[in-house]
Amino acid sequence: MREGIHPAYGPVVFRDRAANYAFLTRSTMTSEKTIEWADGHTYPVVDVEISDVSHPFYTGNARVVDTAGRVERFERRYAKRGGA
Repeated sequence: MREGIHPAYGPVVFRDRAANYAFLTRSTMTSEKTIEWADGHTYPVVDVEISDVSHPFYTGNARVVDTAGRVERFERRYAKRGGA
């Protein structure tokens, strides 16, 4: 591999806030926030909205995640306008 063109690849904790679940893996993502893991080391932590623990496909529970009123914006934009 050529020097200086690849991003740093190291341990990162991904935290699913919806399911209160976190897992340690390796990634090129970084974060200013850190967390102390069970092994006593401190790792950067990246918060995610949905992971395999809270995703409807894996859990079987349908859940609507509406960020920033996307449904309302769609309905306003494409709503029928009076009469026909």
